[in-house]
Amino acid sequence: MTGLTDLTVAELRDGFRAGDFSAREAAEAFNGAVAAAKVLNAFIVETPEHALAAADAADKARAAGETPKPLAGVPLGIKDLFCTKGVQTTAASHILGGFKPVYESTITQKLWDAGAGMLGKLNMDQFAMGSSNETSAFGNVISPWRRSDGGNAPLAPGGSSGGSSAVVAARIAPAATGTDTGGSIRQPAAFTGICGIKPTYGRCSRWGVVAFASSLDQAGPMARTVRDCAIMLEAMSGFDPKDATSLDLPVPGWEAGLSADLKGKRIGIPMEYRVDNMPAEIDALWQQGIEWVKDAGAEVVEVSLPHTRYALPAYYIIAPAEASSNLARYDGVRYGLRELPEGAGLQDMYAATRAAGFGQEVKRRILIGTYVLSAGFYDAYYNQAQKVRALIARDFDDAWEQCDLLLTPTAPSAAFALGEKSADPIAMYLNDVFTVPSSLAGLPAMSVPAGLDGAGLPLGLQVIGKAFDEQGVLNAGLALEQRAGFAARPGKWW
Repeated sequence: MTGLTDLTVAELRDGFRAGDFSAREAAEAFNGAVAAAKVLNAFIVETPEHALAAADAADKARAAGETPKPLAGVPLGIKDLFCTKGVQTTAASHILGGFKPVYESTITQKLWDAGAGMLGKLNMDQFAMGSSNETSAFGNVISPWRRSDGGNAPLAPGGSSGGSSAVVAARIAPAATGTDTGGSIRQPAAFTGICGIKPTYGRCSRWGVVAFASSLDQAGPMARTVRDCAIMLEAMSGFDPKDATSLDLPVPGWEAGLSADLKGKRIGIPMEYRVDNMPAEIDALWQQGIEWVKDAGAEVVEVSLPHTRYALPAYYIIAPAEASSNLARYDGVRYGLRELPEGAGLQDMYAATRAAGFGQEVKRRILIGTYVLSAGFYDAYYNQAQKVRALIARDFDDAWEQCDLLLTPTAPSAAFALGEKSADPIAMYLNDVFTVPSSLAGLPAMSVPAGLDGAGLPLGLQVIGKAFDEQGVLNAGLALEQRAGFAARPGKWW
């Protein structure tokens, strides 16, 4: 049925319940969109049969008069960091080539229990390490967007959740799962003109999600609207006894609580987010966002987060340190790639397997992490970074005495061309300058598409909230969404 791939999650759910179409028709439409968009390289594994099986179950239940499940009739893309039972899960790395988990991640199980189906496993930066989706062992994802000023170079979809952002923006999936360690939901959402929310650390279970940096990793949804993110987040959240960092809290009805009325809310504007050499278009959009939240009834106040300047250096010590520990398990012994040169001993196998299996960016971060955790440097680097992290969290606590939410740009630029920054790791890391502080503090934060730059590429605004205040973040996002009226979409060229 034509037009189904243009529907949002809410429209698919409600249309299915109203009998406007069958779940199978929706699944077939999106399966067709997946098959027609291979040039984007957004999927590592396609699972059309999974989407159809879930759709058939939903149709059968509806025919029997059963109450439809929350996501019945909604097929999804799943980032290849989430373990899916019997379906290859690689974290976009050769070292996990051929690995098919015998278990399901808590997040994906919750989505299946809610009636959703899976279109496939989405490409990403290897082990979620990257901001452009260029570190994948399966080749880079190409953004569906193109510059309007004559530039022909393929664009980065952002990272690490670049496959997720690309398929949602291109109407290949109505929504997708992402993970955010330092901005990997929000930055790609901004680059591709969609919404993405990183909830409070612990809202979504990490069990069955391939680990990068355990104290930072958090799953969240990516979709075209704020409402869709609320629907998805309700299905994904909840306490999980298998995850020691899971929050034992009830899941609020975020969709039912959506309101664009910000009367009585104070929105903080952190002065430290005005960075040098920030494009004038982003600063102008930020100022426009300030006017929008005022129009929604909010009071705007300027606040200070004085340790923001140290957030990136602290993050790029803490995250690699945790990565070097987490990735030590990939040694060729139990699962995934095994390189065993003739006559090699155990240590030789370890070295050969890791050399062949890990990409350059992963190796770089393992080396950095191992260095900062080593005997002579643990106190000098890792301990100091953790102290800075505590100061950054304290800055947010101080800010909350003056305001309820923060409004900032999401990224310091629009999408850049593939290859433009891949030779300069520092330039690539600077993409996370606005997203890392809230990750270090474990706070909920959301990117909402709010405008286009001079080349016709999307720009996003970020809302940061207090711990556990996803409702406030979503409501502010809705107020921005309604006033921005962002309706731009990539012209179909694939």
